[in-house]
Amino acid sequence: MNATTGAFLDGDGRLMTMKTVEAVVKEIPFNESCEYATIEGSPEFIEAAIDAAFREYRPDAFIRGVATPGGTGGIHHAIFNYLDDGDAVLVMNRYWAAYKNICRETNRRLETFPMFTEDWKFNVQGCVDKLYEIAEQQTNVMLIMNTPANNPTGYNVKADEWEVIMKALNDIANNGKNNVVLLMDIAYIDFAAPEAREMFKMFNNLPANFLVLVAFTMSKSYAMYGYRLGCLLCVTSSEEEAEAFLDVNKFSCRATWSNSSRLGMLVMERIHQDPALKAAFRAEQEELRLSLLNRANLFNKEAAEVGLTVCPFDSGFFVTIPTVKAEELAAELRKQDIFMIPLGDGANAGLRVALCALPEEKISGMAAKIKAAMDVVGA
Repeated sequence: MNATTGAFLDGDGRLMTMKTVEAVVKEIPFNESCEYATIEGSPEFIEAAIDAAFREYRPDAFIRGVATPGGTGGIHHAIFNYLDDGDAVLVMNRYWAAYKNICRETNRRLETFPMFTEDWKFNVQGCVDKLYEIAEQQTNVMLIMNTPANNPTGYNVKADEWEVIMKALNDIANNGKNNVVLLMDIAYIDFAAPEAREMFKMFNNLPANFLVLVAFTMSKSYAMYGYRLGCLLCVTSSEEEAEAFLDVNKFSCRATWSNSSRLGMLVMERIHQDPALKAAFRAEQEELRLSLLNRANLFNKEAAEVGLTVCPFDSGFFVTIPTVKAEELAAELRKQDIFMIPLGDGANAGLRVALCALPEEKISGMAAKIKAAMDVVGA
């Protein structure tokens, strides 16, 4: 029972792909797909990425984009280009481990705030307090928000929580000393309910020194993990800042990976430009989303029945079991050929369960097995 893989698998352990995407790939002439892509991505691809990310919730702002190898490339550029050596970037304390690696690679620091309070509410005040603390230490204040469908918990930050965070970020941007960069990691957004995109409407009419960056990826949304294509989008009230974003990030693209997947761009362009094809594609996305939600609902229902604590979950690929004995628990489960990833240490420790990788027949009964293993190791 392999609950470690961060990809959507079927009951036989094969990658779940989309028929519409496969059909488009097969229609693209080989010699066309093998050409170099433009460094920043074609205008048609950028527009397709904007549409895929925001849908009907597109902010009323200047928006620009550059192609990146997956969402990771966009996150790298954001951290490298908008912070100075030694600066901190703030994230929840339950986070995707690559954030820390990128900070180490670019000589930045990762700082965290406790994601949840003791009664398992999102820790808005902890986030705000840490933002003000960082604002006293450096000019550019960067916050990474991996929501909706957070990795590793599956939590969606709610509208009232966003209001408090945005008030603090606007306050910092207007203090005459700081700039604000809000980096949205939306890797799993298409596995959240459509209304989760309402958060994008908060990004209208922001101060000119408040830049929103959105890291979009094809990996999950198009089930094209190996094609390594994403797009870093900027949202700003300043056309000058939008053009500066484009200049600096095009330069970074050329200085790192040069250009991204031409075939991936062509796939997105063709789906975006054909209304019937786009409708069929989004219907497949929704089918996958609901299938994944059924898996999660089954696990969380059985977890509640056996008294297994799970971090608050709304949507996405993963759930997290909080435990200070994550390594011991993972080792105990391995004795039963059940494989999960231990994450973090201390207050943010836990066991990540990749429900995306397991069919419902394997998920059934799994919560009880985890609870029994916790009792064995005293977790």
